[in-house]
Amino acid sequence: MAVLPVGLVRRFGMRFRRVRGPASLGAKLVLIMTAVGLCAAIAITMLLAGIITPSFTQLEDKAIAGHIERTRAALSEYEAKVESAVRDYGDWNDSYAYMVEPDATPRRVGAEHARFENDSFSPLAMSNIGVDGMAYVAPDGRIVIARWRDPVSGVERPAMRRQLIATIARTNLMAALQGRSSGRFYARIGDSVAAVGIARVRRSDGSGAPRGYVLMARVITSQQISDLLQLDARIDLNAAGIAETVTPRTGILTIAVPMKGADGRGVASTRFSVRRDVSLLGRRMLLLAVAGSTVLLLLVLAVLRRTITRLVLRPLHRVESHMERVRASGSLALLSEHGRRDEIGSLGRSFNAMLRQLKDLREQIEVQSFDLGRSESAVAVMHNVRNALNPISTILSQGIAQAPPIERTTVDRALAELVRTDVPEARRRKLVAFVAAAVEAESANREATRRELAVGREAMAHVLEIIGQQQKAAHERPTLEQCDVADIIARNATIARYSQNVSIAFSFPAGPILVMASRVILSQVIGNLFGNASESIVARGLGSGSIMTSIVEQDDHVTIVIRDDGEGFAPDLAPNLFQRGFSTRHHKSGGLGLHWCANSMTAMEGSLRLESDGPGLGAVAILSVHRAAAGMAKAA
Repeated sequence: MAVLPVGLVRRFGMRFRRVRGPASLGAKLVLIMTAVGLCAAIAITMLLAGIITPSFTQLEDKAIAGHIERTRAALSEYEAKVESAVRDYGDWNDSYAYMVEPDATPRRVGAEHARFENDSFSPLAMSNIGVDGMAYVAPDGRIVIARWRDPVSGVERPAMRRQLIATIARTNLMAALQGRSSGRFYARIGDSVAAVGIARVRRSDGSGAPRGYVLMARVITSQQISDLLQLDARIDLNAAGIAETVTPRTGILTIAVPMKGADGRGVASTRFSVRRDVSLLGRRMLLLAVAGSTVLLLLVLAVLRRTITRLVLRPLHRVESHMERVRASGSLALLSEHGRRDEIGSLGRSFNAMLRQLKDLREQIEVQSFDLGRSESAVAVMHNVRNALNPISTILSQGIAQAPPIERTTVDRALAELVRTDVPEARRRKLVAFVAAAVEAESANREATRRELAVGREAMAHVLEIIGQQQKAAHERPTLEQCDVADIIARNATIARYSQNVSIAFSFPAGPILVMASRVILSQVIGNLFGNASESIVARGLGSGSIMTSIVEQDDHVTIVIRDDGEGFAPDLAPNLFQRGFSTRHHKSGGLGLHWCANSMTAMEGSLRLESDGPGLGAVAILSVHRAAAGMAKAA
């Protein structure tokens, strides 16, 4: 029985398994349609709310303004009646004559004054003009006479009279008139609120200098305001302000209109509640519109889902089932076609054409797989050898191009001059210092060259070790041994500094950290990753960069994280980076290093993955290897 190549079966099997389960195309389409439906419902709701709600809000605002204006008018009319009555007393010759002696008391005035008080200040007279309190005030603020009657019994109330006098004493009568002959305002008199009218005392024709003021007060009650407004209203003595307030609650609006005093500030407020019929109607209309549009969207989504299931999902499931049979049996049987002329029919025909090509290529792939494995191993070895030889080439190039610290001819001239006996002592000291500095520079140059050659010797030993290890291991799984990964990182970081002509800052843990791996192969993998990171930094073109290495020990695994600030790569390229021949640098051949590194880490029972946030944001290589047993680490 024919058997499909493992790689092809795995690739196509994984591709079609993604259609099943929670990640199936049907689930995705349902999710997309649900999201579209929700977005549409939200958009329609916002649109309707943006149209309906402001309109009804404006209507409600107009209704509120009407209630406030009606309340103001009622309060003003109540004040106007008191002002009209007090204006008659102010522009009256008898009042003018009564105030001719403002210092007189009732016992000292003549019969004319006594008659005026009895006629004008009697409970009957006050009842006839509809006021509860009256007072005449001299220009200097002294109370000439003040009376207060009970509106029910008609008898005088001394306590309220004292409250009236106290209210007059704390009121600026001149400011209350505001330059007019009469005025009106509300005032707190005891525990009551009264409309107060005030007028200047003049002759009936308005001539003569004013001889004081006359005040009248009329108490207003919650019942009176309720009768005026035809609403259940009350006077709130605790709420006093200069502006109207509207307090919305569920289904009810509470409106407070200030009752302003002589200084323009509220002494109390008229408070009443009205139903929010307009806003409730708007809310009902909005809910009805949203419900209707939502039901319509649900019906459209249900029809779309049924249509997509019949025309798209069922044919795709048929293709998936056929692929499952191909994977299980290995037989490249063709998919039966139903003569459809749409995209699904084209997909079936293309799928059958692919199966025919796979059938033709299967034998060729099986023949080439063995040769390809041997060639891949050889190329990977050469790739690692090339990476290890790069630092040696760089060191030799730097040594050849490096100029001597001091010209030899200059030193020879200085020595020749020192031999002469006629050289002054000061000049001789300078020459000696120069020769000593030249010797020191030459010694430092020689020491730097020795260090670079030591690094080159270590890199050469690394090359020989790679070749020897490959000859020894061939295709066998590498033998795992205990090795210090921190030391491997430090050695490769030292070599990587010479691999590129840029300034690269390395940071890595001090160690030791013991893991189970092939020391040579792990060193090659880390060296490859350091080389790729260096090339990425160079490709970014900033002239410098950094490579940071961190190690995390957790349970029986050790995770090595190598982070660089190079050019990075697109996140969607991460699955392709370990494919043979794939490279993110199109101008450069290769693509074998990461492929070999991934296979090597798998052979050592570890793993390797690459991550990046995007081009220009650097990359992260994450290696995972087994941790050395505690007993082995202690023995080491």
